[in-house]
Amino acid sequence: MSRTTRGTLVIAADKCKGCELCVAACPPQVLAMSAEVNELGYRFPVLHEGCTGCTACQVVCPDYVFSVYRYTSP
Repeated sequence: MSRTTRGTLVIAADKCKGCELCVAACPPQVLAMSAEVNELGYRFPVLHEGCTGCTACQVVCPDYVFSVYRYTSP
């Protein structure tokens, strides 16, 4: 299945405490938890293709892990 990517995220993995709220909140379901752990010992979200830049992950994150950017059309 091909997805159109309309945005992207910068994820501050070192700040994440692994609550997984972002994964549940992501409408296009492009976030998943990593197999690795950060310096705090928690798994953190990783982004897959298809982000829409909707900011749902940013809104629910209690640790301010996400910076969301939407692509603009030329």
